[in-house]
Amino acid sequence: MHGGAAMPDDLDAELARSEPDYVVYVPTGDHDTGNEHFLVTDAPDGALMAVWTQSSYEGAGDHRIMMARSADDGRSWSAPTHIVGPRHPGEGPMASWGFPITSQSGRIYVLWNQYQGIDDVVHQHTGTMDCCWSDDLGASWSEPQTIPMPRSAYDHPDPSVPSNWIVWQLPIRDLHGRPFTGFSRWVSKAVRTPPPSASWTAWETVIQFMRFMNLDDDPEPRDIEIEWSPDGEALRVPHYDAPALSVAQEPSLVRLPDDRLFCTMRTMSGYIWYSLSADDGVSWCAPRPLLRRDHGLPIEEPLCCCPIYRLGDGRYVLLHHNNDGHVEGSRREETGRNRRPAFIALGEFRPGAEQPIWFSESKQLMDNGGHGIGPLDRRDIGVYPSLTTRGGEDVLWHPDRKFFLVGKRITAEFLADLTVPD
Repeated sequence: MHGGAAMPDDLDAELARSEPDYVVYVPTGDHDTGNEHFLVTDAPDGALMAVWTQSSYEGAGDHRIMMARSADDGRSWSAPTHIVGPRHPGEGPMASWGFPITSQSGRIYVLWNQYQGIDDVVHQHTGTMDCCWSDDLGASWSEPQTIPMPRSAYDHPDPSVPSNWIVWQLPIRDLHGRPFTGFSRWVSKAVRTPPPSASWTAWETVIQFMRFMNLDDDPEPRDIEIEWSPDGEALRVPHYDAPALSVAQEPSLVRLPDDRLFCTMRTMSGYIWYSLSADDGVSWCAPRPLLRRDHGLPIEEPLCCCPIYRLGDGRYVLLHHNNDGHVEGSRREETGRNRRPAFIALGEFRPGAEQPIWFSESKQLMDNGGHGIGPLDRRDIGVYPSLTTRGGEDVLWHPDRKFFLVGKRITAEFLADLTVPD
């Protein structure tokens, strides 16, 4: 066991701490107490499907990609099925951070970071881009294949060392209907800016983008064509203690009413940053801090994902933790302590503004009281989520403490007292 007991004495009481509206998965203790990177989306037949990374605990070496389905808008879920990766420790190389894309024909592709036994930055980020597909709603899957990734200036000079990367949110469709997403790229130890401390939070990262050019033709994975953003246009954000070093990670994308793309990102500055693209993601403006409004105050966030989502009514919600890393006595590097509680800020489009989405003050959505759980004694909440809108209901799907997989409604009643500046 790593870091403490894996299973709590009162599982029901722990599950209830964040007051979930839906329950997707509760661990059993059979090497399944790590559940994260929780992506829920529409299946081709109208059901909901969830894809996530499961393991004994994050980094344990047995990461695998799992899938579950719901035919009743999330009220009940199938038992999870295994897509790829070791079911138990020691059963083979891990598969991490899987994300689904459904083609126009209904073929479901799942792509992931495939560990090849080589650690550059860290074993769960160093890997090839592998993929399999299903034409029967996930009942069976093709054999995995590797999608070629071109070498980057941020990679190790030795071409046998894979890239260090992760896609963390569901791709969107560009204005031509092609899947498009951002990704975090960790800079190889061989070429990165020297970190100012031994903390992993100072490992250099940049944000880049990929566009899937022919996925709707249902190609074999090895024949998927991807357009990659140039290395020289990667998005960078200064580390608070070493401005020459970039820590820009986990981009989240929404489409604006004027067709521009708006991207939020996590940083090691104590604040959320954002960037804009006016040409459908081909080029991006230099990142800048995300403010409540033009010339307003920045929105605080520790080094943690801070996704933005479009609600069914056309407004936006920003999920974040509303602290700059210093909360309850923690330091910015102590991400095990400062990724809670989870807050919502309501956003509205402001045409003509320098920052085109303005935000309300933040309101606490959920918390777990800081009670640790699982082998790593995790306390985070609202991390690595996704959002669905069905039947007028917006649901945030998230891994509570990277342990339980649950859903939380974001209701009109909850948002009613949040006012966005004019």
